[in-house]
Amino acid sequence: MNNFDVPQPQVSATPADRVRYLIKLLRKTQAQFGQLIGLDPSNLSRALSGDQPLRDTFVNRVVVNVGVSKEWLLHGTGVPFPKGTHAAEVVDSGTHMMHCAPQRSGAPVYDIDVTAGCAELSRMFTNERIIGYLDMPGVSHDYPICRVSGDSMSPKIVNGGYVSIRPLSDTSIIFWGQIYVVIMDDFRMVKYVRRHNDPSMVILHSDNPAYDDMEVPRSAIRKLYMVETILNFEIVG
Repeated sequence: MNNFDVPQPQVSATPADRVRYLIKLLRKTQAQFGQLIGLDPSNLSRALSGDQPLRDTFVNRVVVNVGVSKEWLLHGTGVPFPKGTHAAEVVDSGTHMMHCAPQRSGAPVYDIDVTAGCAELSRMFTNERIIGYLDMPGVSHDYPICRVSGDSMSPKIVNGGYVSIRPLSDTSIIFWGQIYVVIMDDFRMVKYVRRHNDPSMVILHSDNPAYDDMEVPRSAIRKLYMVETILNFEIVG
């Protein structure tokens, strides 16, 4: 079957119908499509059941990872792959041109708040938590990007901003004055890490002057992630 054999969705089709069309168009199983957009197959199946509207997170995963038009996906208007899309075009065995998923390039952006909860982050970096990829100068493709909530690091990091973080294997080596994601047994937080007069202690400093410094034993730090890049943005309109 080539892409011309896959019937276009009817005008009355739902967004879930259009996702099923994309699965056929890309010649993927439902499980393979779920892997492509970073979603567990069981969650994908529930999303396509039609019992409830597709969530924005799901729609954005499809748009980012498949290169499809969001307007077409939600409302059926326009074409799936508008001119200038980043979806790759390849020739199939029948010499027909078909659209395939783009090469995913950039740093993975996770639906993870580094300041919420106390679990070790490394166990949370799963494919199903990826909501997109960011490819821009100065942002390493090798490190995950996560959200930061709260205003303790404002204005350096705004509430809802994102940070690119690099895991460190040795917590005994600290570059004093740098910003880190600090993992302790009961907390995850983003702070400047400063030198303490007592070598067994560190100072966790906020950018917001309304917050007092915290003095914690170095032994209480289970894991450190160095903040490599800060991405503050504002949605206008």
